[in-house]
Amino acid sequence: MDYYTSERIGRTFILKLVQGDCIRESIEKLVEKEQIRNAVIVSGIATLDRSRMHMISTTDHPMDVSIVGQMDTPLEVASIDGLIVDGMVHIHMVTADKDRAYGGHVLERCRILYLGEIVIQELLGLDIVRREVEPGIFHISER
Repeated sequence: MDYYTSERIGRTFILKLVQGDCIRESIEKLVEKEQIRNAVIVSGIATLDRSRMHMISTTDHPMDVSIVGQMDTPLEVASIDGLIVDGMVHIHMVTADKDRAYGGHVLERCRILYLGEIVIQELLGLDIVRREVEPGIFHISER
């Protein structure tokens, strides 16, 4: 186990998404515009009319991933969280329809149906990056 400490908290962003906005693309646009280097995605709720996520599907190495929750149907987003490390966005979410819940890593084109609200907290004083330690597996480490 390793850990990294931020001694200071920076800006807090509340991202308002409206119909037609996409979650991942909107967060990436904010990161670029505001030059956010390291942050935590604290909270998020939304409604979607399109969802694309993936999750691991085996315990084998190298890992295999499956697309889950790829659908063009109304969904409630119960939770969005993740990290921004050295400007790279890593997001997970849990969505649900009237029958079941879906969870996984957020891919492109998860589109807002009515609204989305995401809180991002900037972390200052960290010098961390994501490095590929084996094909498809990235770990946080000091620069």
